Amino acid sequence: MLRSLLFSLLAVAASLSAAEDGFVSIFNGQDFNGWKGPVENYEVKDGAIACKAGKGGTIYTAEEYADFVVRLEILIPAGSNNGLAIRYPGSGDTAYVGMCELQVLDNDAPKYAKLDARQYHGSAYGMVAAKRGHLKPAGEWNVQEVTVKGSTIQVVLNGVTILDTDLSQVNLEEVMGKKPHPGKDRTSGHFGFAGHNDLVLFRNIRIKRL
Repeated sequence: MLRSLLFSLLAVAASLSAAEDGFVSIFNGQDFNGWKGPVENYEVKDGAIACKAGKGGTIYTAEEYADFVVRLEILIPAGSNNGLAIRYPGSGDTAYVGMCELQVLDNDAPKYAKLDARQYHGSAYGMVAAKRGHLKPAGEWNVQEVTVKGSTIQVVLNGVTILDTDLSQVNLEEVMGKKPHPGKDRTSGHFGFAGHNDLVLFRNIRIKRL
């Protein structure tokens, strides 16, 4: 009985280890070594990156990535807003000059009730809407995985695929506000967080090059 339990635990451990094969932590849980941008607007809280309330701006990895998978946990307090910077060039509004900004948002906040569908959590901001209904309640940790390969982006939130799109197929005449997206077809750039003056926390951030 004990031997069988031990073998089962070892099998689970091996499976988890294999699932993480090739992933590298990009945040040490202590400081912003390896990160650039307005890091003074962020702080480390209990091993997580936290955007300070009333502060913002995009912080990003010193390294650039082409195709990659990133895994992380996200805690969104009630009413809060942030974003994941994808293939960010290092300056400007990542929603437009980067490949995209993947929205990080408390979807259930009353103040966000009348947004464009392409502004809710997991959406390629202003371009492609993500499925709703899979965020945990505000203040709880969510597990998210983002795969960026070529012009495609897939977002898996708490085990559910909420976005699976090819940005090369986006008609810029139909995007929100018909705003130009000069970075949409970028093939590499930095990964980061696009703070919008709200407290949002990120932890266990790992990335794997494809």
